[in-house]
Parts: sequence; C-alpha cells; structure tokens
Amino acid sequence: MNQIVLTGMVLSTAPVGEYDRRVVILTKEQGKIAAFAKGSRRPNSPLVGAVNPFTFGEFTMYEGRTSHTIQSANITNYFSELRNDMIGAYYGFYFLEFANYYTKEFNDEREMLKLLYQTLRALSNPHIPNRLIRYIFELRAYCINGEGPQVFQCVVCGDKDRPAVFSVNKGGIVCSECGHDVIDGMRLDGSTLYSMQYIETSKIEKLYTFNVKEEVLEQLAKVMDRYRDVYVDKKFKSLEILETLK
Repeated sequence: MNQIVLTGMVLSTAPVGEYDRRVVILTKEQGKIAAFAKGSRRPNSPLVGAVNPFTFGEFTMYEGRTSHTIQSANITNYFSELRNDMIGAYYGFYFLEFANYYTKEFNDEREMLKLLYQTLRALSNPHIPNRLIRYIFELRAYCINGEGPQVFQCVVCGDKDRPAVFSVNKGGIVCSECGHDVIDGMRLDGSTLYSMQYIETSKIEKLYTFNVKEEVLEQLAKVMDRYRDVYVDKKFKSLEILETLK
C-alpha cells in the first residue's frame, strides 16, 4: 500500500465495529474520499479528536485498492467555536451535508473545499447573519457545480437592458420580450440582483465581506429556497433540524 498525505476537511463520520470509524473527507488532491480510522473510538487514540466533522488539516494514510486507512493527522483548524453555538453548528452541519451531496471521488473539488472552509470561518463572524452566509454558500456552490443561475443577461436572448424577472424554472433572469411564458417570475430589487452577481463572480476569499438589508435577505431566501426545491433532489436532514431550531 502507498502512503500518501491529503489535505482536507472531515464531512462525516460513522462508527464501524467496536473501536473504528469510517470517515468521509473532502480533499484537495483526490476529491471526496472514504477512509477508515482504526481504533479512533478508543479514548487514548491519537485520532480521537482528529476525525470529527469540521476538522481540517493534513491526513497521512495508506491507500489501498478499495479504501484508505488513516495513520495520523495534523489538524490546523477544529472550528471549535461551533461547539458553543448550537445554531451555528447546525448551519455548519448543513454545509457539510450539502458538500457531501455535491462532491465526488477523484474529482477536482478544490473550489468546493475552499468555499466550505471560508464559509465555516464566516460563521464565527458576528457581523454577518447566518442566513446570509447560507444563501451565499448555496448560490456559489451551485455555480461551482455548474448549476448556477444566469443573473447578468436574459437566459433566452441575452439582452442586458430591458426590464426582467427572475425565473427559477428558466434558470435565471428573463427579459420583458421573452417572458411571455414565464409563470414563476419574481421581480428582484436591484440590490438583490447585484448581490447575486457579486456572489457568483467574486473571489471566494471575498465572499463574506458584505451585508444586506432585511428586504434583500428575504428576497434571497425566496430565490434560494425555490432554487433548491427545483434543482436539488435531496432532503437534507441537517437543514430540517435547523429549521425546527430556528
């Protein structure tokens, strides 16, 4: 077996047998992988705190034919502040579950990993509402996955000047000349549209550097909730729990 070092974040963990864990890690080098952390449920194991959700760092492991086995870990961020914030933690669990759903093994997932890391960091910023962090994360994640809406020009004719509405079913904004068959059109405030444009195009490191008014936040909520209903074929358990907590 080859020994390799992968940089990534633990997305989920599950008990296996009496003392082991099966861990899903989103890595920079190999995309999403599954690995076994043998003995990590023993209190004296060096891996006991390294293979929990949110932990980010370097994982040294053996690469087998069908699975990886973690030997050691050098954790650089535990995101421990989430342990004292139940609401923030469940936002975090939702982001992990979302990333787990969208990412694949041996795929280039560096952008998703970077987005996930910066998003969890944003949760500790008291100046940015968690709801806004959620909508920023969702929209950018759709874009990384190639499913982001067109928010710069009409999805039908490409016009950038005529009045337009946002259609989830059409996948973006539709101008007044092309919108005769649009039944789900939403008129977006200029600030809402600008926010979506910024989220889709800015560097990930700059995503969580702005705030919005309450009415813009409510419009983003409507857009992203409808978008998820149409384009995501999964119910996220963590999101359901989060909604009950709020």
